[in-house]
Amino acid sequence: MIESNDPKEMEKTAVRCSECDREMTHYNNFLSPSNEMRNVCWECLQREEKGFFAKRDFHRSSRRGVIPR
Repeated sequence: MIESNDPKEMEKTAVRCSECDREMTHYNNFLSPSNEMRNVCWECLQREEKGFFAKRDFHRSSRRGVIPR
């Protein structure tokens, strides 16, 4: 028999985010190669994907026709 696990119905305990140190119930678990579990909340994950911590003057030279080698 196959059991399906719906993430919306699963009860997760609140844990602290390893990035911002807030206690969250909506988070992602990442397993490192050294077998350490890392919990990251959705807000930190979105911030990382957007490039929130990039410098303000960051630009890609290849979009202006210059390919750095």
